[in-house]
Amino acid sequence: MTGSPTAPAATGELTGVAGWAVGLMESLGGPGAALVVGLDNLFPPLPSELVLPLAGFAAGRGAFGLGEAVFWTTLGSVAGAVVVYLLGRRLGHDRTRRLVGRLPLVRTADFDRTAAWFARHGGKAVFLGRMVPVFRSLVSVPAGVGRMPFGRFLLYTAAGSLIWNTGFVVAGFLLGEHWPLVERYASIFQYVVFAAIAVAVALFVVRRVRN
Repeated sequence: MTGSPTAPAATGELTGVAGWAVGLMESLGGPGAALVVGLDNLFPPLPSELVLPLAGFAAGRGAFGLGEAVFWTTLGSVAGAVVVYLLGRRLGHDRTRRLVGRLPLVRTADFDRTAAWFARHGGKAVFLGRMVPVFRSLVSVPAGVGRMPFGRFLLYTAAGSLIWNTGFVVAGFLLGEHWPLVERYASIFQYVVFAAIAVAVALFVVRRVRN
């Protein structure tokens, strides 16, 4: 199903990014949802916590079916992740190692340890990373830099994205006009992640400066 003639085209009550996203989904149907969600990987300020509930909301308005919303958003997530993976693969291990070595307080040994850890746990990192704000967009980079086998990367990316997307899309579908509740509570989780990153960085800097 691609748009319904009886579905309201009205996105007038939605403004900004939300209005643009729902308008695109109602105009293009499933591919529009895939495009919007795919941009989440390439443009992190457009968070999945916002666009995925909107896809469910658009499905509730008849732009496409709920199953289609899950399918297309997952396809968009995977496509966006593949672009970032290929960029990381293009950058390569040696070039990334040199760039990391030029960062203040960071040593190439830090990169080597991280690369070794990712080589052992890359599958779990990609799968779980697709369900964590911020890391959703970033985890494809070390996968590409470390040249994780493409088929393996696709499998873990698709599985993690399917779980994450389904939860948010279904929540947006069920809540309807109250879809912002999903984003509100998801933002709390996002702030926790940001705080954990800030603490980890601060501890790293303090320890490195002392050394």
